[in-house]
Parts: sequence; C-alpha cells; structure tokens
Amino acid sequence: MSQRKKSLAQRIRFWLTSIVLTVFGIWIAGILLFSFLPVPFSAVMTERQVGAWLSGDFSYVAHSDWVSRNEISSWMPLAVIASEDQTFPTHWGFDVQAIQSVLDSESGQMRGASTLSQQTAKNVFLWAGRSWVRKGLEAMLTVGIETVWSKKRIITVYLNVAEFGEGIFGVEAASQRYFHKPASRLTMSEAALLAAVLPNPVRFRADRPSGYILQRQQWILRQMRQLGGEGFIRQHKL
Repeated sequence: MSQRKKSLAQRIRFWLTSIVLTVFGIWIAGILLFSFLPVPFSAVMTERQVGAWLSGDFSYVAHSDWVSRNEISSWMPLAVIASEDQTFPTHWGFDVQAIQSVLDSESGQMRGASTLSQQTAKNVFLWAGRSWVRKGLEAMLTVGIETVWSKKRIITVYLNVAEFGEGIFGVEAASQRYFHKPASRLTMSEAALLAAVLPNPVRFRADRPSGYILQRQQWILRQMRQLGGEGFIRQHKL
C-alpha cells in the first residue's frame, strides 16, 4: 500500500472514530441531562419533521408541550402500562420472556413487545425502523436510562415524547387536541383511548376511533382495573 493510501485510510478511520465517539458522547450527555431537564424534541419528532419537509409537506409541524408528571392524570401512565408493559415497575428495562420467545422462534425475526423503557430510548435517541444495529443501540441506551433515570422519570419522558397522531407528540398535546383539556384532567376512559392508538398512531385515530380501537380501549380498561387502578400507580410511586 502506498504512503498516500495509508494516509487516506488513517484519515478515514480517524474521522469515523471521531463521529462515533461524538454520537456516543451526545447520547451520554442526553441521558444525564434529561434525567432532570425537559426533552425539547426527540429523534422521532426530528425524523418526522425532516421527512415531511423532504416530501414537500411544509404544513406538517411536529408539536409537543412538555408537562411534569404531576401535570398528567394518573390514569395515563396506568393506561400505557396496562396496554404495553405490565411488568414495567419491576423489570430492569427488558421483557426477558419476549426476548426468549424471539430467540426460540424458527424465523428469528424481530417482533414487538418492546418495554416502555426501550420505546423511550428509541423515541428520544434513535431512528424508526427495524434492524439488529438499531436494536443493539436501543438495548445499550435502555441500560443507560434504567441506570440513571427513575421509573417515574422514564414514564414521564415516554408520555411527553410518544406519538399520538399526525404531528401530535406527548400526552399534553394529545389531550388538548382530542379532548380540549389539559392532560391533568384526562379520565380513565380517555387515557385508555389514547393508549389504544399507540401501536400505530398514524393509522389509528383517537378522534375517529375504529371498531378495533374501541375494542382495544375496553380491553385496556379491564387491564387497568385488574392491575388495581390508581392504587397501582401510588404503590409503585409512578
């Protein structure tokens, strides 16, 4: 290899290493800062906004209004836990049974069943889509936020960055948009309806719920009662 080619290869390695270290540094700083500061925007919000601009849709605005946990009705964290991650208060970031079922499956394909901690890590720091690289980074970030953040902080951030509709991010923006009131006044039924659309908030509508969404809402309500209602949230200090 000529001296010029060696020099070029060294420069490429240097810049790649610098980029990787910078990204990891930003993630570490984000985990530390967002343990007590509001999250101004998430990676998913940025991806949606840039995607809209690139497609020529300049009317799209990714909107979120940060609120503290005390400004969110206790029915809302209960609804998302009942809907998506019932072991959230006690696990360390991962659903071990779901991971084992993926490993045991013949296809080996990645599936859902991500915990709320994993979804928070993905929404705040990563891009959408499915790949083993992204899942690996998601796992690393999940360990980070589970180590630094409390469960109450994780659920607060999740509820503030979750996508509830076209350009609608966070429970406060969703509550104002769909029910014309602050998130602190959401009822049990309203919280369950918002949680029902989370698997696909672009396809499913909280303001025009399909029969499937209404059925899912009722299932979530039953799960919320079985968990113990608001007593579950008080018990786990969420």
